[in-house]
Amino acid sequence: MHTLKKIVYYLIVLLSVITISATLLSLLYDVNVWWIKALDFPRIQLLLLGGICLLIIVTMTHRWTLGSMLLAAGLLTSVGLQAYFIYPYTPLSGTDVRSLDASLASSDASVSLLIANVYMHNRQVGSLVEVVEEINPDMVLLMETDQWWMNALQPLRLRYPHVQEYAADNTYGMGLYSRYPWQDMQVKFLQHDSVPSFHAEVQLPNGQSFWFHGVHPVPPVYSKYPDNEGEEEVALIKVGRMVAQHQQPTVVAGDFNDVAWSNTSRLFQVEGQLSDTRVGRGLYNSFDAQSSVMRWPLDHVYVSGDFALTKLQRLNKFGSDHFPIHAVMVLKEE
Repeated sequence: MHTLKKIVYYLIVLLSVITISATLLSLLYDVNVWWIKALDFPRIQLLLLGGICLLIIVTMTHRWTLGSMLLAAGLLTSVGLQAYFIYPYTPLSGTDVRSLDASLASSDASVSLLIANVYMHNRQVGSLVEVVEEINPDMVLLMETDQWWMNALQPLRLRYPHVQEYAADNTYGMGLYSRYPWQDMQVKFLQHDSVPSFHAEVQLPNGQSFWFHGVHPVPPVYSKYPDNEGEEEVALIKVGRMVAQHQQPTVVAGDFNDVAWSNTSRLFQVEGQLSDTRVGRGLYNSFDAQSSVMRWPLDHVYVSGDFALTKLQRLNKFGSDHFPIHAVMVLKEE
C-alpha cells in the first residue's frame, strides 16, 4: 500500500508539472508555434486538473519541503491564471452586451440568428432542418457546407428568400439564409483564397439596417485543411478594421476556430469596438459536441453597442462536432 501511495503521489507530481508548464507556455501568445497556440484552448480543463492536483498534493503531503511548497505555489498560480481568463465568461462577471426582456423588445427591430458548423462529413441534414424549423430564426449561417450539403439544403432555400452560398470541399464552404433582405453582399477572401467570408448590410422590418459579417477563419494550429500554422492570423483583424471603418450597427458571427479569450479574438474585438455576447452569461462551449470532456467555445456572436440581447443559447447537437448557437438581438431604435 505504501508503494502504491508513492506511485500515485509521483504521478500527481508529474501531472502538476505538466499543468504548470502548459499554463506558463500558454501565456506566450506572440509566437508562431502551433502547439503553444493550442494551449490557449483547454483552459477549463487545465483549471480543473490544476485544482484537483493541488487538492491531492495538500492532502497527501505530511511533511512540507521546499520542493512541495514550490509545487503547491505553482499549482495555485496556474489555477489563478486559468481562472483569470475564464472568469469573464461566467455569470459571476458583468455582461458586455446589455440584456433586454423579450416582452419589451420590438419584433421589427429584432434579429434571431442561428449559426452552425455542420461538419462537412456529417449527413444528418434532416436533424439540422428540424432545428431550424423549431427555432425559426430570421437568419441562418452555416459553415463547412460542401456541394452535397448545398444540394441537401433545398428546404432552407424554400424557407428563406435571401440566400448566399459558397460550396467548398475544404471544410470552409458557407451558406447564409435570411428572411430579411440585404444589399451590397460581398464574398471576401480575407487571408486564404479558398476560405470565404460573407459581408452584407441587412435591413430590418422597421427600416433600420445593420452590417452582418459571417466568418470562418482557419485555425491557428496544424490541420490537413487550410490553417495558419506558422503564419500571423489576420482574417479577424481585417474584419475588425472593416467594422471600425463603416461605424454602423454590426453583428459578426461564425466559427472562429479560436477561443473567446485568445489574443486574436481580443484584438479583433478592440479593433472593431465590438462586444462578446458570451461575457457574463456563460461559456456556451460549442466544440467538441462529440466529447463530454474536451470542449471549448469556438462559435461566436459579437455585436456593436447598438444591440441588446434577449436570448443566447446553445442548442442540441444534430450530428456535427459543433453545437449550434442561437442569439436574439435587438437594435436600438433611432
